[in-house]
Amino acid sequence: MIKINQKTLIDLEFPTICTQLSEHCITDLGKKKALASVPFSNENDTLIALDQTQEYKKSALEDARIPNHGFDSVTEEIKILAVENTILEIRSFRKIAQLSETANTQILFFRKHKALYPNLFQRTDEVYFTTALIEKIQQVIDRFGELRNNASPLLQQIRKNIHEFNAKINSSFTNAMSRYHQAGYLDDIKESVVENIRVLAVTAMHRRKVKGSILGSSKTGSIVYIQPETTLQYSRELNNLKYEEKEEIKRILKELTEHIRPHRLLLKSYQELLSDIDLIAAKVAYANRIKGIMPKITTERVLELKEAYHPLLLLNNLKKNKTTFPQDIYLNPENRIIVISGPNAGGKSITLKTIGLLQVMLQSGMLIPVHQYTRMCLFSNILTDIGDNQSIENHLSTYSYRLKNMKYFLRKCNDKTLFLIDEFGTGSDPELGGALAESFLEVFYEKQAYGIITTHYANLKKMAHETPGISNANMLFDSKTLEPKFQLHLGEAGSSFTFEVAQKNGIPYSLINRAKKKVERGKIRFDKSIAKLQQERSKLTKTNENLKKQEQHTVEEQKKLEKTNAKIQQKLENYQELYDTHQKYIYLGQKIDTLNDKFFQKKNKKELIAEFLKLVAIENAKRKKVTKKQKQAQKALEEKVKKEAEQKVTLIREKKKEEKIKEAQKQQEETIRKIQSFKINDRVRLIDSKAVGTIDKIEKNMATVNYGMFTTLVALDKLDLVQRAKL
Repeated sequence: MIKINQKTLIDLEFPTICTQLSEHCITDLGKKKALASVPFSNENDTLIALDQTQEYKKSALEDARIPNHGFDSVTEEIKILAVENTILEIRSFRKIAQLSETANTQILFFRKHKALYPNLFQRTDEVYFTTALIEKIQQVIDRFGELRNNASPLLQQIRKNIHEFNAKINSSFTNAMSRYHQAGYLDDIKESVVENIRVLAVTAMHRRKVKGSILGSSKTGSIVYIQPETTLQYSRELNNLKYEEKEEIKRILKELTEHIRPHRLLLKSYQELLSDIDLIAAKVAYANRIKGIMPKITTERVLELKEAYHPLLLLNNLKKNKTTFPQDIYLNPENRIIVISGPNAGGKSITLKTIGLLQVMLQSGMLIPVHQYTRMCLFSNILTDIGDNQSIENHLSTYSYRLKNMKYFLRKCNDKTLFLIDEFGTGSDPELGGALAESFLEVFYEKQAYGIITTHYANLKKMAHETPGISNANMLFDSKTLEPKFQLHLGEAGSSFTFEVAQKNGIPYSLINRAKKKVERGKIRFDKSIAKLQQERSKLTKTNENLKKQEQHTVEEQKKLEKTNAKIQQKLENYQELYDTHQKYIYLGQKIDTLNDKFFQKKNKKELIAEFLKLVAIENAKRKKVTKKQKQAQKALEEKVKKEAEQKVTLIREKKKEEKIKEAQKQQEETIRKIQSFKINDRVRLIDSKAVGTIDKIEKNMATVNYGMFTTLVALDKLDLVQRAKL
């Protein structure tokens, strides 16, 4: 049973998360559920809710997208249906039809895609599917929200009569207007409208000549508005028909209401389903906003948060374009409690709240902003003591209130509890408060609880250093600039930098020195040693970063040199090829120049042609020699590749052959072992058979099996042992 009290949720600012979550809901009921969100009361419900949220999130990557779930609330209609003899309005029926249709669409969709969305299918499958409500309403009300003419035979006849009388009224009025206009009794405007009734605009002097009902006159009295007598008679009939129509509509709606009334609980379940889906969709939208994912949920008592962000701080910093620093926290059976120390304004409280808020969000079925390799378990209780909880109502001081909290912690704390305490032990005398805080921590430790506390007390830092299962941690602080780095470092206690921060803020050194004298030397040395260790660690971190940068720079320079060297080598090869080509052309040019000189002196064409052909033959012989060498080299390379491939194939074949031999030997050994294990009177059956018999006789590898009605000779390796013979 999981129970997390309201105080914890308020301490961790979970109501603010719920408010932000409600902004992503599209229905009123969904918003109410978002605002009322709390952690689930058992692990199974928590896991189902997380799986549902994760499935909905993954739907964005699927072809089968989840359909729209929006609807208008019918809460008031459900209340009306609970009262006998009540009648719903037409718009209420439209809302009910739309609700039913949307719910049915969701049910059918998840039924069709239950392999993709098993947990969402399970939720929708709980709701009854029926189209009866929709069909009944659509028989009476059309898609424009009007009552159909054929909703009943009587309504159809009444509306037909109304249409006819409207036509008669228009016709009689037109005739009267035409007649009196010809007689010159009407004003220039001829007609007007009084109280939605068409009237004739009769001049005052002729009002007695026009038969009908006077409905008014102009401001000057020169015009009298008269409804013609024949039109008046038809209007009275029309009013009677409209009254009958109204009564028939009332009867039809009452009948339809009575048909819907038994389905009141079904409508309620529809609303619950769609508002649940709305809340799940809102959780996904909020997760996208904070880059939330589903971590690995483990049954081990492990809390491994990697790159965890405080969602409220993350969103606030995004608005201001500021950087948010993630935190890594590890709690496990070997390290159950962490004591965080260090200067104020370094991020201790935010780290504490980050852990608690993410745990509460997770146990409320929400995705959280952490690294994908994060592992988390579920806690039955989360206890918090964060901030100044002075109780004005109960006239309690901060320390008294915190003691009352500790009493509650001691009663509720167990091995499935996560406790988070900010500024543990403060509010009293440092010596006494520190000792009492240490005693509390010992009890929490003995009860196997998991927790994180922040403190400035040296005795708690010392206890964490000496006790297995408790470890120190500190928020990194730049010792030179005295600025926080907002990074948690596990394994070491942190200095408060009390005097250093005071000096930075302009407090005179003489005053600081006087304060140091008032404090025990041991405490100053202890704090100074911690501060010195942090400074050394900071220097080592910076040195390590510089070395990494230099190493990276060296690697980059080496790559650049290798590229440059490769380019130079390529250029040298190109120049060598160019040189060889030029030398060849120079040689050929010299030969041709020599031939030219000989021809110029002797004028002997035959000798010139013979020498030239000889030169061409020599060059062709050289080319053939080069081509032959290239072919030989290519052939040698192909033979080498082929030989290597054949060797690989041979090795693979030999390996497979060895594996087959080993497998055969193994099967043979198994068969021999099996055969040797059979004894007379053992109950056996043939492989893949249900009939059981008893071994009467064994000869070599054959057994005589007695089935009662008959016996048969069977090879021992074809038998399965059912029961050993009783000795």
